[in-house]
Amino acid sequence: MSRRPFVAGNWKMNKGPNEADALARALKAALANQSAVDVAVAPTYVALPAVTSRLKHSGIHVAAQDIHPSVSGAFTGAIGGEMVRQLGCTYTLVGHSERRSLWNEDDALINSKVHAAFRSGLLPIICIGETLSQRDGNQVEQVLGAQLAKGLEGLEADQVASLTLAYEPVWAIGTGRTASPEQAQDTHQFIRRWLSVNFPDFVSKAVRIQYGGSVKPGNAAALMAKPDVDGALVGGAALQADSFAAIVLAAVP
Repeated sequence: MSRRPFVAGNWKMNKGPNEADALARALKAALANQSAVDVAVAPTYVALPAVTSRLKHSGIHVAAQDIHPSVSGAFTGAIGGEMVRQLGCTYTLVGHSERRSLWNEDDALINSKVHAAFRSGLLPIICIGETLSQRDGNQVEQVLGAQLAKGLEGLEADQVASLTLAYEPVWAIGTGRTASPEQAQDTHQFIRRWLSVNFPDFVSKAVRIQYGGSVKPGNAAALMAKPDVDGALVGGAALQADSFAAIVLAAVP
């Protein structure tokens, strides 16, 4: 099965509404003539109205950076999935390594957010990955297998086939270090093999697996040329229109 490449930009806690609108406008112009790659950007919550309005009918999707498991309630500071969907979001990130490490989110909470995303009509981009000590301790498959088993618990096969997995080695996020294309391929291949063992065959063939971890224009093409690397989840390089557009264009088959 030929999977359509998918590149997403996580803007993290950067770009207020005015700056975000300017970046969205620049991306809309830079990517106006490409239609071979699915593209999404994840602004801050406060910038979502400006960005969804700017990117309407552009072909560039908008994602939330996180959602709360509940639709609504007494959760000060939290945002529900239906709220961001009403703003025009198509996707939401779930389980980013910073949510896991800084907010101590565990796999059970992440699983509840995955289910909330589907209930809200959002497609989740589920982030998984190992730390440097876990990689050095030869625990990569054990760690990723556990994250997948709990994170995807209770989902129907059709739901799993429609979501995106983002493999982000924690040791390569914001450090300038990047997994080699061979390391990325080996790990993505393991993830796809895990899916083939635990779900019907069509699921592993359909799920798109992005690589995330210091992706830049200079290394994007080599990473995404690997057969099981279906795109990228981009951090710092997504904050400039020219660098993010270059990564998107590097994903064109």
